[in-house]
Parts: sequence; structure tokens; C-alpha cells
Amino acid sequence: MLLLVGLGNPGEKHASHRHNVGFMAADAIAEAHGFDAPKSKFQGQLREGFLEGPGGRTKALILKPQTYMNESGRSVGEALRFYKLTPEDVVVFYDELDLEPSKLRIKTGGGAAGHNGIRSIDSHIGNDFRRVRIGIGHPGNKSRVTGHVLGDFAKADREWLEPMLDAIAAAAPLLTYADNNRFASAVAQRVSPQKPEKARKDRRIEPLDSDAASRPAKPAEQQSKNPFAEAFQNLLRGKK
Repeated sequence: MLLLVGLGNPGEKHASHRHNVGFMAADAIAEAHGFDAPKSKFQGQLREGFLEGPGGRTKALILKPQTYMNESGRSVGEALRFYKLTPEDVVVFYDELDLEPSKLRIKTGGGAAGHNGIRSIDSHIGNDFRRVRIGIGHPGNKSRVTGHVLGDFAKADREWLEPMLDAIAAAAPLLTYADNNRFASAVAQRVSPQKPEKARKDRRIEPLDSDAASRPAKPAEQQSKNPFAEAFQNLLRGKK
């Protein structure tokens, strides 16, 4: 069983904040894979369902803590203990300032890097869980960080945000594998598919006539003659 956790702040006024992109990812997965309706449990909203992947059907839970970001670990810890799961069964989706928009990274373990939600989860269950960081970009100035994180996504962000959420939802079954790269690669391929021009450049250049290399050379008398080359050869042979 997997416990997929989306981080954010509860309430309608926070719904479109960049800081709530973890909630958005959790909702996208739940809707794409037909999870049941949310119910209040473990100080959060819990949804149950299955992820159908190449390896079969895996039971999964989706949890959106309603404790506010900096207390997210309380909710995650309760769910973990109730279902007798380990930190390795937990995948957390959250926003990352130090990644460009439309970029995603996943890793197991590591530090909180200043993220209050991750710091809280670390303190309740340890740090051996998987972290899916979704880039929201940096405003460029430290004084603007709070307003950026707690501000709504702009209309222009929809160009990358919606494809990113769709890609995360589509690739979610790959989280049932321990190989994080499979999930990250699947998301990247859907968000930025290889362009035909790039694909052509990557392919080996074939000869214009693919049979030319395998055909025997024509006899000299059958080849087209160049009068200047023939005269030069005759001169070498002493002919006039």
C-alpha cells in the first residue's frame, strides 16, 4: 500500500496558491484514477483507491492534511501508524522554490531545505520517505518569496501547470516501483515530449541509396567516361 500525501493549506482562500500545488497534484491523481470521495480522517482529507500499473493493481491512499502546512506531520504520522506503514511507503508532493516552473524532481530522504511541511513530516515519521518536488520558480528577491509562495498562480502559469498535473496523474502508477527515475522520466516525457526535429537529428543518417554499398562496382567500360580523364590516362601510358 502507498500513502500519497499532498501538502498545502486548507480553505478556499488558499486553494490557488503556489504553496498548494501539492494539494493540486493529489487531487489530480485521485480524479484520474477514480479514487473514492474524500472523508475526514487523521486530521486531513483521505481518499482511497487503486493504481493500475504494469506490475498490477496497488492499493493507495491519498491524504491532504488539514492542519496547515507547518503541522502536516501530525496528520501523516496518524495515518502511517493506523495502517502500519513505513516511511518508505510514503510519497509527498509539494512546492519547490529552487526549481523552475514545469520542472519536477523526486528523491528518497534528504533535508527539509526550509520547507515547513517537510520539516514537520520529518519530525513525526523520520526522513526516509519519497519527496516529489514541483517547481514553482523563485521570484528573484528574498523579500518577495512569501508573497510569491502564498500568491495565486497566474493565468500564464496554466500553460505549464495543467500539463504538469496531468503528467503526474498519468505517471502515478509508476510510484509503485522503487525506481524513482521511472516516474520522473515519464512525467518529463509528457510535459516536454521530444520534438520531431530533435528526433530526426538523433537518428543515424542513412545513405541516400541504401543498396549502393552492397552492389558490386560496374565494370570500367560500363561506367560513364570522362574525356579529360581518359586523355590523361592515355598520356601516362605513352599514347597520343
